[in-house]
Formats: sequence, structure tokens, C-alpha cells
Amino acid sequence: MAGTDEVVAAGVPGARGADGLPRHGVDRATFRAIAAARGGPEAVRLLRAGQLSKRALLLLALRRAVPEHDGYREAYARVRALQRDDRARWEEVLLRPELDAWAADCLRGAAAGEGVPLGGLGGFLRPGPGPALALECDGLRWAPTVDHAGPRRVDYGRPPAGPLNGVELALWERRLAEAWEILVRRHRRHARAVAACVTTVVPLRPAPGGEAVSAAARRAYGAVAASLPDDPVLLALALVHEFLHVQLGALLDLVPLHSPNGPAVYHAPWRPDPRPAGALLQGAYAHLGVADFWRAEAAAGAAAGADAAAGDAARARGESARWRTHTLSAGETLLGCGELTAAGLEFTRELVRAVRGLDGPGE
Repeated sequence: MAGTDEVVAAGVPGARGADGLPRHGVDRATFRAIAAARGGPEAVRLLRAGQLSKRALLLLALRRAVPEHDGYREAYARVRALQRDDRARWEEVLLRPELDAWAADCLRGAAAGEGVPLGGLGGFLRPGPGPALALECDGLRWAPTVDHAGPRRVDYGRPPAGPLNGVELALWERRLAEAWEILVRRHRRHARAVAACVTTVVPLRPAPGGEAVSAAARRAYGAVAASLPDDPVLLALALVHEFLHVQLGALLDLVPLHSPNGPAVYHAPWRPDPRPAGALLQGAYAHLGVADFWRAEAAAGAAAGADAAAGDAARARGESARWRTHTLSAGETLLGCGELTAAGLEFTRELVRAVRGLDGPGE
């Protein structure tokens, strides 16, 4: 077994290659902690650094692809000035969730000789979609922005709910505060990671039948999209579930875990259609968090002891068992599919080990 100081990805965090660019790596202990959905703020900081470098490279590539575009050249110079003079503001601009997808779309358009909205970079330099909420519970703070009216540069697969009026925004703030209290008091480990990573909540419309929905986008690091359920427990669950999708996406930018998706598809226990290996890995990882969440909810309900809490605990035990079974099944499928890299096999073995460990009491 490799030592815990070994690096999973090529390169060492903080080192620089011959081209002068930083090289990012993931030490094996952090890699395994991420695989078990236990990386915490420390893992978020490492992955966040990778996202900053990725986005800086996208902007540089775009600058080189369209050197004659005056508007982009001026906006890019302002971004570089921020990098020198105001690092915190530079990071805030680069980590706007939709910047990644916007820059990638512009690069594709420039390569194809199409007109691209290069003036959009200046928009990222302006203030964000609104003031951040100030949520605090038991000394743990989270300050997300509810992005309900900004331009939609990212497709979350569901129609957005905004723009919202004042009453609707107040309801979102109240429900997020309730969900935050649940996370902090019953899922503190997940709460710390969510607070470190998730900067933006995008309101979605519920499903046509009224069911709550949530989503994350591969190129929207830091954002979670969700409809507003009546039960704050379900919103807390959505935050954990989608944060894990975001975290795995950021890890995949540093460490390839599977081959590019080909024609092969595999059974996903939680949906009717078979999925390629990459999508199955995403689902298994997020549902590790779901099973863990319901396990902790069951423990909290059992500790409360009242009739209503006992009913909630029974529901949570059933949900935890169901998602544990589904996730184990998907993990075994992934281990036998032949499409995982060496790092992907290690990641999935650790994921399966974490799921099997959910027999014990919740946190």
C-alpha cells in the first residue's frame, strides 16, 4: 500500500514545472478522505486552488485566441491587476460559478470562427448577483448568495425559479437558515465542507408533479441548484448531495478516475436508464452522502425519543438502508466495469469501504 505522503496525481501541490505554471496534486490521505466523503474544508481548499488555476488558464487561453479583441484585452488586464493587487477579489471573480462554462464556450466558439460574447468578462468584474446571506448556527457560519436574477450561463437541467420577489427571497432565506441549523447540529462534518465550498444557491422550479429537485453542473464549481421544499431536512439533504457532485467534479479536474465515456452503459439502481461509467461514479459518490445523511438523521430521531421523532427516525433508517444498498451495488458495478483508472479503482474501493462502514451510529 502506498504511503500517505504519496501524491495521487502527477506533481506536487505548490511545485512549478518548466513552463512556470503551478502543478497541483492530491496527497493520498486527502484523496482517500475525499473518496469517503470526509475531506472537509482542507480538501475543499486544495480543490479550490485547482479551480483557480484552471480558470486562470482558460482566461489566458482565450486572451491568446483573440489577441485583437480590445474589450477582452482590457477586461483581462483588469483581472491580472486584481491578481497582483487584490488577491481576495481576484479569487472571488475567478470563482464565480458560471465563469468556467462561459470561458469554455468562448474558446470553442473562437476555435470554430464563430462570434463569441467576449465582453462578458467585464460582467464578471462587476458585483455579483446579490448580497450574501449571513447564516450562523453554533459558531459555524455560511454566507451563500441566492442567485435568482442573474444571467443564466449554466444549464442545470431544470428551469430556474427566478427572478424572485421580496417575499419569495425571504422564504428562501428562512428555509436556508433552517437547513443550515439541521446541517450544523446533526451533520456538522458536512456543514463545514458545504460552508467552505458552496458560495451560490440557484433556485429552481420543482418538478411538474411538485416534487423537490436539485442539481449541480460540472462546470459550475461552488454552486448548488435546488427547488424550495416545504421540509428543511430535504433542503439540507440537497445541499449535501449536490456539494458532493461539485467536489467530485473538482477532483476530476486534477485526477482522472475513469476513461472517457464510451458506448458502454451500466445499471444505476436509482434510475430507470443505464448510465456510462462516469455518470455512475458521480451518482454513487453523491448517494454515499445521502446514505450517510439519513443515518445521522436516524440517530438524531432515536435520541429525541418523542413519538414524532421516532417516526422520523424510522423513515431515516429506511432511507439510509435503501441508499446504502443502492450505492454498494453501483460501487461493485464500477469496480468490475474495466473503465476506471488506477486512481479510480482506489477511489471507488475507498467509497465502497465508507458505505459498508455506515452500519454504525450516525454523527
